[in-house]
Amino acid sequence: MTVTRVAESRTEFKLKSLPEDAISSVKFAPKSSQFLLVSSWDCSVRLYDVTSNIERHKYNHELPVLDVCFRDAVHSYSGGLDQTLKMYDLNASSETVLGEHKGAIRCVEYANEVNAVLTGSWDGTVKMWDSRVPNCVGTYNQGNERVYTMSIVGEKFVVGTSGRKIFVWDVRNMGHVNQRRESSLKYQTRCIRVFPNKQGYVLSSIEGRVAVEYLDSNPEVQKKKYAFKCHRIKDGGLEKIYPVNAISFHSVYNTFATGGSDGYVNIWDGFNKKRLCQFHRYNTAVSSLCFSHDGSALAIACSQLDETQAEDQKPEDIIYIRYVTDQETKPK
Repeated sequence: MTVTRVAESRTEFKLKSLPEDAISSVKFAPKSSQFLLVSSWDCSVRLYDVTSNIERHKYNHELPVLDVCFRDAVHSYSGGLDQTLKMYDLNASSETVLGEHKGAIRCVEYANEVNAVLTGSWDGTVKMWDSRVPNCVGTYNQGNERVYTMSIVGEKFVVGTSGRKIFVWDVRNMGHVNQRRESSLKYQTRCIRVFPNKQGYVLSSIEGRVAVEYLDSNPEVQKKKYAFKCHRIKDGGLEKIYPVNAISFHSVYNTFATGGSDGYVNIWDGFNKKRLCQFHRYNTAVSSLCFSHDGSALAIACSQLDETQAEDQKPEDIIYIRYVTDQETKPK
C-alpha cells in the first residue's frame, strides 16, 4: 500500500503554556475551531484559544483529570481520579460540583439530544446528570466492569468496558440496554467512537488493531464489519505492536484519525477500507485526538503513556494543532 506521508509544516504548530503532566483529553468547542479544552494528569483543565495560541482559562481538580467536554461555548464539564464531576462557567470563571461516583470518572460526554451530561466511571456505572441543576437523574450498570471509553452521536450512545464488553444505549430511553456485544478484538479496548452518520462505531485495542462495526443487526449489514492491523513498526526482523489510544471522526467526510503509542497519526477511510495518509512521527505517544466540528483542524495531544519510562527520560507533553487538507481527509 502506498502511503502519503505528510511532513511537519506551517499548517501545524504547538500550543503554548501547556500542562505540566500527561494530557488525557483534548476536545474542540461544539461550533468553533477556535477553542480547545484540555484535561491533564497535572490536575488541571485548560481552555485554549488556538487562533491566538493563548491559554484563556484554567481550573483544577484535587487529583488528575481524565476527561473533559463542552456543553456549549461557555460551559465545560470534567472528571477524573477525585471521582467528582465539575461544571465550569467560562464566562463567570465559576465552578459547580455536580456530584460524584464511587470510583474515578474516566469519560465525560455531553448528550445534546437530552440536554444531559454522561459520566462513565471505574465504579462500573454510567451516570446521567441534568445539565441545568446539580442533579443525577440516573445510574446505569455497565456489567459491573470499569468504563474505559464511551462515545455519543445524537441518540446513539456506546460504552466500552474493561472486560471488552460493548453496551449500546439510546439516551432518550435509558431504561434498558439496546445491544450487548463483545469486542471483536482479542485485547483490551482503548477507544470507541461512533460514526457521525450513526451507522456504527470504530473501536481500538492495546494490540495495534482497529475494528469497524455496524449497529444494524441485519446479517447483510453485519457482513460489512471488519478489523485491521495498524500502529505497528517493523524494526529489524521484529514487529513492534503499539496501543491505538485515540480515534476522532471528521464530521464532514466520515473518515477518521487514529493515534497510537508509536507516535503516528493515520487517517482512514473506513467505508472503503483505505489508509488516506500518515503524518510525520511525533515526539511520543499520541494520547488524544479531536477534529474540530467543521473538520478544518485536528488537535493532537502527545504524552508518554508508558509507566515503565523513567522520569528523566520522559518526553515533553505537547499539543499540536494541525490544519488539515481535503487531500488528507477526503475519501479518494
